[in-house]
Amino acid sequence: MSGKAGGNGRTGETCVADGGHRSGSLEVLQKLRVVIRAAQRHSLWIEKQCGVNGAQLWIMQELAEAPGLRVGQVTALLAIRQATTSNLLEGLVRKGFVVKTRDPADQRVVKLFLSAEGLALLESAPKPARGLLPEALSKLEPAHLTRLNAGLGGLLSSIEVLDEGFGLQPLPFNL
Repeated sequence: MSGKAGGNGRTGETCVADGGHRSGSLEVLQKLRVVIRAAQRHSLWIEKQCGVNGAQLWIMQELAEAPGLRVGQVTALLAIRQATTSNLLEGLVRKGFVVKTRDPADQRVVKLFLSAEGLALLESAPKPARGLLPEALSKLEPAHLTRLNAGLGGLLSSIEVLDEGFGLQPLPFNL
């Protein structure tokens, strides 16, 4: 990446003179901004086109691929808290896109299905329905994903005040 770095008015070439480490960190920062803003733009596009947020559309995709999932299974597929999943599902049920049914064999078990309206919405929704970041990560070669994971782990370890619980929350622009 070239041009202005970080809004400090310096060009990428000037930063190289400050040392390769600083230049490299600014380049990574710029790439993180691009990734986050691309995901944010995709999520806003989903909400504008569909009337559901990005996390809800992801849930709908999972239910289309595996009808009859339970809330806990959806929670695991999205890697979020169960309370968050329940709240997202309630919105989809209220809008008529998801139907909850009791398992005839065990009335304690609630299974989730897309309604006809939910299926129609999903078919017409912008792609990827799981969201830009989850889809992009799933396409990475295993070796690249391993390196990215290690690099992000290193980044997280350098942050002094960190709430690991953030990893179980959808990004704010997906809600």
